[in-house]
Amino acid sequence: MDESVRRALTKWPDVPACYGWLSLDRAGRWRLQGQIVMHQGMADFIARNYVCDATGCWLFQNGPQRVFVTLEYTPWVLRTARNSAAAFVTHTHQAFTSPTHAWLDEAGNLLISGPLGVGLVHGQDLIELADAITLPTGDKPGTLEYAGLSLPVTSIAASEVPARFGFQASPQPNQA
Repeated sequence: MDESVRRALTKWPDVPACYGWLSLDRAGRWRLQGQIVMHQGMADFIARNYVCDATGCWLFQNGPQRVFVTLEYTPWVLRTARNSAAAFVTHTHQAFTSPTHAWLDEAGNLLISGPLGVGLVHGQDLIELADAITLPTGDKPGTLEYAGLSLPVTSIAASEVPARFGFQASPQPNQA
């Protein structure tokens, strides 16, 4: 979190929270009232100050104000990291290290879980990963063999993802 944000929290501790203004889409883009945040400096500021609270609600700490994020799917959107020590990077430019499992939902979305939580693999990167995935069959998991990783792949219903991974997709005032 930015130092200026930490100072603002101390100076103004009781600023009301904001809901329904900021969202994260499946491509890892921030949206303000549905419009893509095009200013790179603003997008980077949001990314640096993106955190999760104790109730599983993701938010952007905007100075003293908590701006809760509506998630189109998962709290992280992952890209393959061709020039990194990690196999994947988040939409906030963090290495997504030590992934433990891969999941396929009924629509063919690939999710990867690890210490940061769960992330949706960006649709453009699925082509690169297609040959690296063996699909699960029945009770037998498949595998994802990519960039030195070997992850089990199992099926998951998209509707089960928030509860399974402990996050709120659409934070409301009574949840935070």
